[in-house]
Amino acid sequence: MEQFSLDPALQADTLPVADLGLCRLLLMNDNRFPWLILVPQRAGTVEIHDLSPLDQTMLTFEMVTVSEHLKALTGCHKVNVAALGNQVRQLHMHVIARDTGDAAWPNPVWGSGPAVPYEPGAADAFIAKFKASF
Repeated sequence: MEQFSLDPALQADTLPVADLGLCRLLLMNDNRFPWLILVPQRAGTVEIHDLSPLDQTMLTFEMVTVSEHLKALTGCHKVNVAALGNQVRQLHMHVIARDTGDAAWPNPVWGSGPAVPYEPGAADAFIAKFKASF
């Protein structure tokens, strides 16, 4: 049986937040947007339908929970949720807090310019606040 491993691109672009029941939760290293990523810890998953029905339910539960906590923490105008996989085939869900004044509004965050990495300590502070909200 193949073991779960995080795609190298996700590993390079994110910071670890926590392991949930199904997913590994990551923070995109781009301080322009509060941007979390859920990655189901199941080897070889590319599409949501590759997951078992129970894992599909768990993914939905974790996505909703993360979305609610992100919105409460940031006070954002809108939470965007997407599973694209055009550049990274490994199944992952983006959960992004959006505001009318953010760097990409009203367009998608993808293609809105190069990522601006968090300053030292800033990502850790965001992660700590997010984890405390649970």
